[in-house]
Amino acid sequence: MSTLTYILLFTSVGSIGALVGGLVLLAREKFALKISHFLASFAAGVLLGAAFFDLLPEAVNAAEETGTNIFLWTFMGIILFFLIERFIHWFHHHHEYHKREQEEKSTVPLIIFGDTVHNFIDGVVIAATFMVSIELGVVSAIAVAAHEIPQEVGDFGLLLHKGLTRGKIIMVNILSAAVAIAGAMATYLSGDVLAGKLPVFLAVTAGFFIYIATSDLIPEIHYERRRGFAAIETLLLIIGAIVIFASSSLLEAGS
Repeated sequence: MSTLTYILLFTSVGSIGALVGGLVLLAREKFALKISHFLASFAAGVLLGAAFFDLLPEAVNAAEETGTNIFLWTFMGIILFFLIERFIHWFHHHHEYHKREQEEKSTVPLIIFGDTVHNFIDGVVIAATFMVSIELGVVSAIAVAAHEIPQEVGDFGLLLHKGLTRGKIIMVNILSAAVAIAGAMATYLSGDVLAGKLPVFLAVTAGFFIYIATSDLIPEIHYERRRGFAAIETLLLIIGAIVIFASSSLLEAGS
């Protein structure tokens, strides 16, 4: 398959997976929200594993010829996405299912806008990493999908509680997910422009993954105080990182 085919395939798979997760919530809300909590823990490990086992090593290798300061750009990536989150007041919404739900500041349009920005970035990340190598693209797509599914379940639940009909929620999700494909296509078409900045982009993406895992998902684990749940969530985080490490090793061995 061509690089473009891989990009479109994996971007679409992530969006479909997120939509399925949302549909499960609409059918069985309590069950889906409970599962989403565990999926968020797994996603945290996947994102950290992708950042430290794949993106940063690849960025360091790519930077050998250009002398790019990878750690500076990783830091800049963390700061960038912190500022994005502050700007839209809504980047990930898992925490709204706790007591803070009563203090939510977001409106429905702002939630949709936040999801749209997020999905566009997801498409850019998937496309750019596939343009480096198929193996790195697959790992990044797994990391994006692992986070997208619990996030979209959260979004579906929040919009449902805000009074949107199920049909409107599904339509909003489909349109928002289509933006991921637009982001992927825009990145692919940029081609030569992006090629000279790959070390920077990989480092910024690593910062993005680290920020999402540490600012959003890991606090979820700390919030859960029941011993059994907390232990399972901790284990799932570790398993997520191991899955990425093993997947990366297998993909490298097979390439």
